[in-house]
Amino acid sequence: MDLGLAIKSIRKQKGLNQNQFAQLCDITQAYLSQIENNNKEPNLSTLKTISNELEMPLPILFFLSIDSNDISPEKVDAFNIIAPSVKSLINQFFATQ
Repeated sequence: MDLGLAIKSIRKQKGLNQNQFAQLCDITQAYLSQIENNNKEPNLSTLKTISNELEMPLPILFFLSIDSNDISPEKVDAFNIIAPSVKSLINQFFATQ
């Protein structure tokens, strides 16, 4: 699971730099950087704030952070087939630009 990468990717899609987004979330830019680089795990309250500011439901944010390492070996092939399409549809649905 790469939650930091999912957050960073959506933030960038929205055209926000780290400073702007950190201010929206009422956290420091340094803390946001640590979250995006998976060096810190934010608490649930911070995750809810981040998902709200990204205009992305938290369960969808979690889904976007799943990678093949999170899937049982017997289901990896199916995941690798459907995940790109599903993630693309989700990104299109929630895109604001």
